[in-house]
Amino acid sequence: MKKHNGMRPHDIVILLKIISYGHENWLMKDLGYDLYISLSEISESLNRSVLSGLISSNKKRIMKSSLLDFLVFGLKYVFPQKPGPLVRGIKTSHSSLPLSNIILSEEIYVWPYSEGNSRGFSIEPLHPNVPKACIKDPNLHELLSLVDAIRLGNKREFNIAVEELKQRIS
Repeated sequence: MKKHNGMRPHDIVILLKIISYGHENWLMKDLGYDLYISLSEISESLNRSVLSGLISSNKKRIMKSSLLDFLVFGLKYVFPQKPGPLVRGIKTSHSSLPLSNIILSEEIYVWPYSEGNSRGFSIEPLHPNVPKACIKDPNLHELLSLVDAIRLGNKREFNIAVEELKQRIS
């Protein structure tokens, strides 16, 4: 196993994808296929997550409390985000479900994606293939949109996103 040099953004994507599977049995090749990430990157990511205490040593059980702590208290410092220029893409943060049902805003945030159906301020996804993966998995889309609200949201968006994440992860 390689030396642990800290978490990478796609580690969060992989952990949230495992959560989106629910109680399904999954294989690393499923993660690779669904997230458009190579199997070697999946393997290295899971090893980093084991060392960080975010997944069990058998790499099958997410340490939900630890993951929530990291998302709530560390994510915005480790992987911060500020909105960029207007682009075409897929809605995220408060512009996407579930927050779009709770928060009304004229500002639209999107992950840049040429096949997206919305126009808004760009938010850099945690991995370049997040938009493509989220088209196939609405549950993952919701989880990553909530994570983006934590990464860049104001206090109200942050608090609502945290409560929504707790419901989905616990």
